[in-house]
This record gives sequence, structure tokens and C-alpha cells, in this order.
Amino acid sequence: MLRPLALLWLAGICLRITVLAIPPVIPQIHDSFALSQAAIGALTSLPVLLFSFAAIPGSLLVSRLGPVAVLLGGIFLTGIAGALRGGAPDASALFITTFLMGVGIAIMQPALPAVVRDWVPRKIALGTATYANALLVGEAISASLTIPVVLPVMTALGFDPIWFGVIIVMTVELGLIHPPVGMNVFVIKSVIKDLSFATIFKGVIPFILTDLIRLVILIAFPILALWLPSQMQ
Repeated sequence: MLRPLALLWLAGICLRITVLAIPPVIPQIHDSFALSQAAIGALTSLPVLLFSFAAIPGSLLVSRLGPVAVLLGGIFLTGIAGALRGGAPDASALFITTFLMGVGIAIMQPALPAVVRDWVPRKIALGTATYANALLVGEAISASLTIPVVLPVMTALGFDPIWFGVIIVMTVELGLIHPPVGMNVFVIKSVIKDLSFATIFKGVIPFILTDLIRLVILIAFPILALWLPSQMQ
């Protein structure tokens, strides 16, 4: 029992660990590639966008190849792309490797619930909680570093802290309804027990898509998030 749970926890931490590698080195990325504010925002949000758009192809791969094969493939793709991203010679290579890394994570996410069913069929709740705990540990690390480390860096690079805060809040909101560990979805399931997770996730798809569109617009046009605060000064 302990071995599959340990493997599930390690797989769960892989869902976020490479994404969290970007914020601490944003100054070096900014200096090396001379990226604009919109480009930095796109770089950090690209994996989040892929979590939605590549989740459906990932589910199809799970049905064809099996959950363990897809999970291992996602881990290898994420690790290799993350390593290549560290040696990216230019901005194009940086975005390409970030894209591939995001795809790797995106196909891992729908594989994990199926792996839980296969590895711990009598302890599905415990298995789900195990990899969800690892995912949340990674997110907690990110949140704990935001104010003391990331926010001063972003401000020093000329990024507006209000815009940055809006982007952070929007991505957190998106994570609360996004499969496979959208906490709001589990709340709805606990209230309406005869409603399946598939039905709930189908219901939140329009909200996910509109949130993604809004996120892209605010990254491309930061003034939309800053106009009202500028009128209050």
C-alpha cells in the first residue's frame, strides 16, 4: 500500500514542480531574452492554458494507451522539456520547450485518476488525496514565495504589481474549477451526491474557456486591468 501511495505523491509533485521553476529566475530570463511584460506574462501562463487545451487529447491517449503509459510519457516529456528549457538559446526555444513541458503536464493530469483506480482500487479516496496533497504542496510553495521573492522581482523589472496581482488571482480562480483537482468541483459533488464528476466538469467547461480568454486578453492588453486603478489616484 505504501509503495503505490508514494509513487502517486511523487507523480503529483511532478504536476507543478517545473512550472514553479520560472518565477525565481524571471530576472535572468528578462535580462537574457529581453522579453516584454506581455511576453513574460505569456510565458508564465502558457502551461496553465495547455492544462485545459491538452487535457482532452490526454484523456484520449489514456483510453488508447493506458493510464500508466500516458503518465510515464508525461513525466518523461515534462522532465526532458524542462531540462531543455534551462539551456534554451533564444526566446523561441524557450517558448517551444515551455509548450512541450505544459503538454507533458496536461496529459499527466487525466491519467492520474485512472492510475489511482488501478493501483489502489479499494482506497480511491486516499489515492486521490495523496496526489492532490503533492499538487497542493507545490502550489503552497509557490504562494509562499510570491510576496517575499517574486513580487519584489516583478516590481523591480517594471511590471505593475496591480496587474501582476490580477493575473495571480485569475490563475488561482481557474485552478479551483480546473480538472483534475478543481476544489470547487469536489464541493459541488459533496452537496449533490448523485451528480457525476463528468457532468460537473462538462458544466464548468464554458467558465474555463471564458477565464482563459480573459487571461489572454489581460496579458496582451495590461491597460484593461490598470485603467480603473489609474482613475482612482
